[in-house]
Amino acid sequence: MTPIDRTFSVAPMMEWTTRDYRAFARVLSRRTLLYTEMVTTGALLFNPDSERFLGHDETEHPLALQLGGSDPQALAECAAMAESWGYDEVNLNVGCPSDRVQNNMIGACLMEHPELVAKCVKEMQAQVKIPVTVKCRIGIDDQDEDADLERFITTVADAGCDTFSVHARKAWLQGLSPKENRDVPPLNYGRVHRLKQAHPSLHIGINGGLKLMGELHEQLQHVDSVMVGREAYHNPWLLATVDSELYGEAKNPHTSRHDALRAFRPYIEKRLAEGVRLNHISRHLLGLFQGQPGGRQFRRHVSENAHKPGAGIEVIDAAMARVPEHSEQTEKASA
Repeated sequence: MTPIDRTFSVAPMMEWTTRDYRAFARVLSRRTLLYTEMVTTGALLFNPDSERFLGHDETEHPLALQLGGSDPQALAECAAMAESWGYDEVNLNVGCPSDRVQNNMIGACLMEHPELVAKCVKEMQAQVKIPVTVKCRIGIDDQDEDADLERFITTVADAGCDTFSVHARKAWLQGLSPKENRDVPPLNYGRVHRLKQAHPSLHIGINGGLKLMGELHEQLQHVDSVMVGREAYHNPWLLATVDSELYGEAKNPHTSRHDALRAFRPYIEKRLAEGVRLNHISRHLLGLFQGQPGGRQFRRHVSENAHKPGAGIEVIDAAMARVPEHSEQTEKASA
């Protein structure tokens, strides 16, 4: 089994990091570690359509499945499913703040139950050879960010987990909506840095509010890896320089947005032939030309036409034609 280089990853995001987004992200970066949306154990164990939740394109690797749940046996069964479907890692969600998952003992509320999380991790690891990792917050509600986070990490690490991705915000389960939990609690990068200092043998990654390549380089001075969420979705071109900037590759897969989108055309055509509607794919492309001359026209044309019955690849081609290629040449020359 080839070890995963976790230097940079795209965070799991519900309704966003679908297989179509991930396939496009892979066109932009060959090295980025990609995560699925969170999939609950119930969805996997009680739904006969495994393809719906576990299906992926072979080009997506390295690829991790994120699970939501708190029953050790159910999580172990689902981890085994992830391995059998070819995933490179299985990750346990201990960070989602939504009311719906709290009611089912899923997500950030588990930070109050480190012993249960440890048991879950132990059962999962007993079933698979692929890495079992945890994504968590620095705390929830009135927890002490230092003492309670330390207890959580130590307890789960003692059960055998050596890799944690830590969102550097608290989750306030009482008083804030899931949307507010993405922005309102202040970022505390220093807390995650201290966690790494206290546990040099653990892999500690950081997540939350990161947008610029310079910020990623700065964080990598303190932690083992960086994870980017919304910026990687709304501004996917960020991924286009990851291979050279963060992994030291001699060159990136594509030097222009137009080239990247042309390279993605065969995948779009394949999915259309499988019966997938164009707007289910194209919604992940809307931010590609962000800040470029013609970028708004690209977005508008796709948004207005991709949902129409029978919409095909010609919608993408027509939208791309609204963005002059020479503008990217100017951008590269001035970068």
